[in-house]
Amino acid sequence: MDDGVLSNLREVREEIEGVAREVGRNPAEVQLVAVTKTVAIDKIVPVVQAGVNHLGENRVQELVDKHPHFSGAKWHLIGHLQTNKVKYIKDKVYLIHSLDRWPLAEELNKRAYTGETIDPFNVLIQVNISGEETKYGLEPSQVIDFIKEVAALPGLRIQGLMTMAPYETDPERVRPVFRELRLLAGQIAKEAIPGVTMQHLSMGMSNDFPVAIQEGATFVRVGSRVFGERT
Repeated sequence: MDDGVLSNLREVREEIEGVAREVGRNPAEVQLVAVTKTVAIDKIVPVVQAGVNHLGENRVQELVDKHPHFSGAKWHLIGHLQTNKVKYIKDKVYLIHSLDRWPLAEELNKRAYTGETIDPFNVLIQVNISGEETKYGLEPSQVIDFIKEVAALPGLRIQGLMTMAPYETDPERVRPVFRELRLLAGQIAKEAIPGVTMQHLSMGMSNDFPVAIQEGATFVRVGSRVFGERT
């Protein structure tokens, strides 16, 4: 058993709980997604045994490879999803964080059908709040119209929004990014679009998740703070 990883996990959990309580939130509202990108199976096992059942992967192939090893885990696809990879994650993914374009929505809708029956994908809409060219996601001004179109597809359930903030050594500098996502979710909720909820905000990673929690995150995606820096 990797005592270093378990010590890291304990610190992260304590920080999540402490920050949530500081701002008057119930810590149970904030779900840790342990990001297992490039992490070996034997290093993930103790984290799952310690009660972490939400695991996040950036790449479809890694998710597919690791899925059989953790039967009780809820897998989150948090990276960019290519339309030709959707077929591989059917029945394997709990939540897709990165819906950002119409062709992907159409492919997900198609793959949700098995004959006459339908098993919808749970999705978050990825929003590029910071405007960085290196990041995927819709512009904030595009999101409401996009959601109205996607909401008509029976194979998708929109459950909230996701964003990736720029990396900053001072997490306070990205607070406006998280705040804007929360305010955008509030605007969308007021639209009362049938079948759409804004129950989840996926934002905050190893370097900035406390600020994200203060601004309303319900999922924080933490990898290196738990498993150590990637090599």
